[in-house]
Amino acid sequence: MGAAGAGIDAVAGERRQLINVAYRLLGSLAEAEDAVQEAYARWYALPRSRRDEILSPGGWLTTVTGRICLDVLGSARARRERYVGAWLPDPLPDRAEWGLVSEGGDPADQMVLDESVAMALLVVLESMTPAERVAFVLHDVFRYPFAEIAAILGRTPAACKQLAASARRRVRDAPGPAAVAGDGRAEAVRRVKEAWQRKDIAALIDLLDPAAVMTADGGGLVGTVLRPVEGGARIAQYMVAIADRAPGLELLERSVNGAPGLVARRGGTVMTVASFDVDGDGLITRIWAVRNPEKLRPWLRDG
Repeated sequence: MGAAGAGIDAVAGERRQLINVAYRLLGSLAEAEDAVQEAYARWYALPRSRRDEILSPGGWLTTVTGRICLDVLGSARARRERYVGAWLPDPLPDRAEWGLVSEGGDPADQMVLDESVAMALLVVLESMTPAERVAFVLHDVFRYPFAEIAAILGRTPAACKQLAASARRRVRDAPGPAAVAGDGRAEAVRRVKEAWQRKDIAALIDLLDPAAVMTADGGGLVGTVLRPVEGGARIAQYMVAIADRAPGLELLERSVNGAPGLVARRGGTVMTVASFDVDGDGLITRIWAVRNPEKLRPWLRDG
């Protein structure tokens, strides 16, 4: 069926899939939205006769979105080097959990929350080359054939297969989350919340792996540590110091990137969104705390 047969609604209906692909490629909701908007702009800039010739508008839009994301990833390394402190992917809220699903205006509302948006995996994706990331995300996550990925990367299908294999090794070799049931993860996060609220350093130390690492992202816009805090004892002391400096801090249990997490709110304003990795013993091994207000905009409707 050509583009004319597909109709405007069918083309517009590809947006959800494109947003999901672009977020996993870029780790940024704003950049993902920009990439998808640019892809649609290029589609509608085509002459009508050219659009009618395209058998799969969705495939065309995915290819163009992939190429745009590839360009963004190519320039991202230089931009990240100028970033103040650690850069973390945008945390994703679970709209259904809050009963706040909108009519689709917010890209966060379009996100499918599964293991491919786990913060641990997104951080590993940041260590890949742009080509590895595109090959891995499109093939291993979205099951696109290497022939289609080759059209995006400008390489042979065999070369794309090698890129995906290399990316897969990076994922396999990186410290990954233990296979902890959802209830176990939620219980671990709940205990951290309760100890944090009590400002109980000893209890926090008991809940944190001795080799735990906390990474915070303030983007230079709010105060936070610029380097990862290493060690359960140091993290516990830092968390209590934050609570001491922010009287009235409210901690809420929320789904973050599809897993149990915490939202810190003060005076009705979301200040921090934290996601966690939990090991098989129920200890917290990693904390990712996003404080950059530009990355917290999708959370402003929390009520």
